[in-house]
This record gives sequence, C-alpha cells and structure tokens, in this order.
Amino acid sequence: MKRVIVGITGASGSIYGKRIVEVLVANSYLVDIIFSEIGKKVFEYEIGTTVEEFIDSFPKEQVTLFSHNDLFAPPSSGSYQAIGMIIAPCSAGTLGHIASGTTRNLIHRAADVTLKEKRPLILVLRETPLNRIHIENMLKVNDAGATILPASPGFYGKPQKVDDLVNFVVERALRALTGKEFNLIKNWGQ
Repeated sequence: MKRVIVGITGASGSIYGKRIVEVLVANSYLVDIIFSEIGKKVFEYEIGTTVEEFIDSFPKEQVTLFSHNDLFAPPSSGSYQAIGMIIAPCSAGTLGHIASGTTRNLIHRAADVTLKEKRPLILVLRETPLNRIHIENMLKVNDAGATILPASPGFYGKPQKVDDLVNFVVERALRALTGKEFNLIKNWGQ
C-alpha cells in the first residue's frame, strides 16, 4: 500500500481533511495524520467528534496519528517513504511557515521534507480574503514545488448538498497528489 501524510491545521474547513482521510483509507492507502494544536480543537468543534474517535473508526494498520510536537517522528525524515502530503485545511500561518522554511511543528517539518524530496505537496488553503503576504507566500511555495489548491468548489456538476462541494475539492486535491481519479465528482461535460 502507498502512504500519504495528511496535515490538518487550525483553519476552518476540517471537513476537507476528514473526507480526504476517508477516501484514502477506502482506496487502500496508508495514512499518517498530523493535527496542529489548534487544528485538533477546530476539528473537534466543526466535526463534533474527538480526534481519537475519528482515528479509531479506521483499521489500526492503515491509519497512524502523530503528535504535532514529535519532531522525531518518521515523517520528519526524507528516508520515510510517503508518496506525498496534503494539508487540508491549510491555514495562512502554516503556509507562512512552509514558505519561510521554518519548523515549529511536525506538519511544517513534514512539508519541508516533502518539498526537499520533490514529492507532491498539496496545500488546500482555506483563507479569505487574502492579503499580499498570503499571495507572496503562495508564490514562494509554488516556486518550491507545492501545489496551492484553494478550497474553491466548482458548480458545473450542479451540487445538491454540502458533501458535493466538499467532494469537489477533495477529488481535485487527491488527483493533484496521485494523478488518479477517485470518482467523487462529475467531470466537465459529463
């Protein structure tokens, strides 16, 4: 099985990270999850369940939770075999740390390692409006090899519920990471 690292930060939009994990597990990927300190609190507030209950809903051999404070964890090393990393939602603060190459937690370090190893790094930015600093940081990480994927769903599939909008962003993020379709949305013209 292939391994993906998923970071969930403190921006609103925890549902994106939750759904990404669900889809990856359903498609037989190994998933390493790292919540930022605030990301955990926002997740529990928005989703209405504890992080532990969420993690326990998956097979133990398929999902691993790492502490954001554990800079000795396997995702800190370039020798750790992961196909890439998605941060969803990605806060503007996390974007700033990645853009400047500073490491305050395991999410920042794993993202830095992902870039240096030239693996796909997908940042599902959930911030609006954007200021000049955000835009400059997006350009920096883009130039370093990351993909900025704003949580901006399309409407050509005629979404009927919130899940449809979430699935649009999740499908686009997972395609950007893996190059594969997960069939969560209708493609243009279907």
